[in-house]
Amino acid sequence: MTEMAESAVLERMLTEADPARTPRDSKPDAAALMTRDRIIRKASGPRRRSPIAVRWATGLAGAAAAAALAVAVLVPHGGAVAGTPRPLDFADAGSVADILEAAHTDLSVAAGPAEPIRSVRSATWAFHFDGDTADSVVVPELTTVSWEPDLSGRLTIVAGEAYDPADAAANAGAEVTSTGVVTTDLLIKAGEFGTPVVDLPGDSRDEILAALTAFGLPEEPTAYDVVSSATAILEQWTLTNAQEQQLLAILSEAKGAQPLGAGTDRLGRAVSGLRVLSPDDAAADVLLISEDTGRIVGIERTSLVDEGVISAGSIISYRMWDVDEGLVE
Repeated sequence: MTEMAESAVLERMLTEADPARTPRDSKPDAAALMTRDRIIRKASGPRRRSPIAVRWATGLAGAAAAAALAVAVLVPHGGAVAGTPRPLDFADAGSVADILEAAHTDLSVAAGPAEPIRSVRSATWAFHFDGDTADSVVVPELTTVSWEPDLSGRLTIVAGEAYDPADAAANAGAEVTSTGVVTTDLLIKAGEFGTPVVDLPGDSRDEILAALTAFGLPEEPTAYDVVSSATAILEQWTLTNAQEQQLLAILSEAKGAQPLGAGTDRLGRAVSGLRVLSPDDAAADVLLISEDTGRIVGIERTSLVDEGVISAGSIISYRMWDVDEGLVE
């Protein structure tokens, strides 16, 4: 899939949508609340992403027994509902240094935003499970969050075409198709968008390190820590290429990343993968870096332990960022 086609896939999900289908004063559903809570940081300080991915599944197990719940979790292998997406395939691993050096070079020549932007568009897959009927579907979703210096903003979620989890393998690399339905259109009042960094600084190493620290980076970070803080920033900001270069340079200095090599993500984009483990070895995150632009374009999380509803080896979340010219205009 070409970069133009990739942009068109995500662009169509918004342009086909009719916001009038969802009243502005309607209450957000469970998926919207989870997305909001992940994106909007508490005013008391930065909230680190939990290192234990399976905690998401624990919440699913309790709440789904009472009512249908939409969460950013995909069906586990061997569970009551089969058909988790296959892990991405990678080849020719090379080294971490090789991958990051290539990304640095690509970022130097690729087009990108001239300034950091307080707006992010991302695609996810959500698993919807009804605890009463045991019915379940997988729903692709496009989330757009935009915010202002006064900490007002807007969160919009557009639903994609749902499919049976049993068909997840067949749909793992399929184009995201919009239903034209806005499931959430949430206005955020001034002062309510929580972020540790209202104004991003320049693109020097010290400035980007300070931003990462504000988003929870410890003094002696592992590669997992850098990836966690970097992706937290990317949920609120679309960065310049120079700023992403600094993110990757800081990642190169940390220990714990494993090179996976070249692959293709679920929008058909050529990517390189780096794998990092959570401190307790309960989960692994795969950071996806575009082989065309050098930008961070996705992250996939896999559970490494069996937690009942989530089996070891299950993909439990997938998020993709698209930052080409069609997005940042």
